[in-house]
Amino acid sequence: MRRYESLDKGWTFHGPDGTVTTVDVPHTWNAQDGQDGGNDYWRGTCQYERAFKTPEGFDPSRDVAYLEFDGVNASADVSVNGSALCHHDGGYSRFRVNVTAALGRAGEGNSLTVAADNSVNDRVYPQKADFTFYGGIYRSVRLVIANATHFSLDRNGGPGIAVTPTIKDGEKDASLRVQTWVDGPDAVAATVRVRVLDASGAEVAAGEGTDVVLALLNAHRWDGISDPYLYTAEATLVSPDGEALDRVDCRFGVRSFSYDAHKGFFLNGRSYPLRGVSRHQDRKGIGNALTPAMHEEDIDLISEVGANTVRLAHYQHDQHFYDLCDERGLVVWAEIPYISEHLANGDENTRSQMNELITQNYNHPSIVCWGLSNEITISTHDKKAMLANHRALNDLAHKMDETRFTTLACYAMCGPFNRTAFVSDVVSWNLYLGWYVPGLWLNDLWFGFFHLVHPNRTVGMSEYGCEAMPNLHSEHPRRGDHSEEYQCVYHEYMLRFFDRHPYLWATNVWNMFDFAADARNQGGEPGMNHKGLVTFDRKTKKDAFYLYKCWWNPEPMVHICSKRFVDRAQGKIRVKIYSNQPQVTLVVNGQEVATRACDKVFEFDVSLEAGENHIEARAGDLSDEATFRRVDTPNPAYSLHGKGGGGNWT
Repeated sequence: MRRYESLDKGWTFHGPDGTVTTVDVPHTWNAQDGQDGGNDYWRGTCQYERAFKTPEGFDPSRDVAYLEFDGVNASADVSVNGSALCHHDGGYSRFRVNVTAALGRAGEGNSLTVAADNSVNDRVYPQKADFTFYGGIYRSVRLVIANATHFSLDRNGGPGIAVTPTIKDGEKDASLRVQTWVDGPDAVAATVRVRVLDASGAEVAAGEGTDVVLALLNAHRWDGISDPYLYTAEATLVSPDGEALDRVDCRFGVRSFSYDAHKGFFLNGRSYPLRGVSRHQDRKGIGNALTPAMHEEDIDLISEVGANTVRLAHYQHDQHFYDLCDERGLVVWAEIPYISEHLANGDENTRSQMNELITQNYNHPSIVCWGLSNEITISTHDKKAMLANHRALNDLAHKMDETRFTTLACYAMCGPFNRTAFVSDVVSWNLYLGWYVPGLWLNDLWFGFFHLVHPNRTVGMSEYGCEAMPNLHSEHPRRGDHSEEYQCVYHEYMLRFFDRHPYLWATNVWNMFDFAADARNQGGEPGMNHKGLVTFDRKTKKDAFYLYKCWWNPEPMVHICSKRFVDRAQGKIRVKIYSNQPQVTLVVNGQEVATRACDKVFEFDVSLEAGENHIEARAGDLSDEATFRRVDTPNPAYSLHGKGGGGNWT
């Protein structure tokens, strides 16, 4: 049976400046310079080295050995004991290297060298985008030992097993197709035994074969955030004499889904509007070298805000995060980093990344669609070649996966008649009307026009948002001031807008978290995109976070906005409160001043006394508190003073 040995510890790293240090992976060399602005973070090739022993009992006549890399950005060259064994292009997907012939005898030491390269080129995506392309071995590495006859380790980095559940709306029983791929000298003679286990571990179906169809009676559906039920499919490879040679398993969910140009998204036969967020994977001072605990903190925050969907942008994310989405019931849009420009020599790389994305993530019930590209028309001039590649990617996705639909995200300036928007099954737009362009009302105008001229085209909103710094505030918020208060005004409008346009198949806030974009200089903090509902370090939930929690999460809540806007130079202020309760009572300095019945957004005019004023909001048994201080002059720390407030990254 296969064995795994972690190789995360004790690498020798040859850094950009020529220094040699000892590091553990996950690791990136851009954790600092990729987040400080200037668009000057170091991009090039760095070398990682590590010694490891051939496991005791390893015999190349009956065993195979693979190195498994979960992510090396963006290209990797792997050598063992001086032999060059692999070149891989694509920084966000798993890949494996067969090292069987290169290893020393059992118990002997081996030298492993990985050259990681995130340099500028014209063939590996991404090369232009509004985020930092961190270099390094930034996900885990392990050694895999398996029987010479084994479930495939060479099929696009995938698990060697694919489960396709089929169930019709209104029916109780599901059909399961379980496919496996076997390699090795006894592949033909060996038998594959398949078992399906429910969440308690009880066997509910079984069969034999590399391509077997099973009946799953009274199937328990994977039903989004309310009931993300998961089964497990287990495949065992058995030799003619009954020896178990290898075993793989995967979790899967049984669900049906569809979309409608007039009614939006449906899950298991019922209307299920997808309302959620987008996510980048990096963190302050860490870059993209995340630990499992960090992924888990992210999913906790996304679940707390009440989202039922997440767009995992703009590349393949860590397998652990897809697993977490399965467990929490989040519907996922998964995509490749075909973004911002069409590279003349990059077509093959888009297809290899799509192959890996689909093969590696096929079994995740959370994923309902494959994203072809993002904002590709920003700087693309060769439209004929770009469109041809999009059509090829669309065909590839459907050939590999007949059960899911395709989508893509169009740039704000991509018009409603642009041919790019009609390649995929559905389409969404990245629009920042009310932020980069004045006029929140333009959102209604734009989508109203699109829906009028293309009534049978299913459309969504893949990005929308505005920048906000938790330390910037305004009594009179306006577009471009980067204040927490304007972010609230913006998102309040957008949530009402979505209620007015229920045909939008999915909407995704840009972004759940602030993230690094080294080319930016906005909000007084270079190198950052501050559109997140939560700060880059995950320590501060901006007021807009609580707006969405109020809208989406049924758990009772009440929240006073602008708590960080303590110093007030006006005698009368407007206090804004978010609550999903029918009534809120405001208490000022111990005295009840008013009770209001509103729909989620409550506002009260409050006269401030000299010095500190204690504010309390009560909603049933819930309460929240804030302190505002009356001052003579505005606190200059709350405004940008004209610095760092301009322009988009483009």
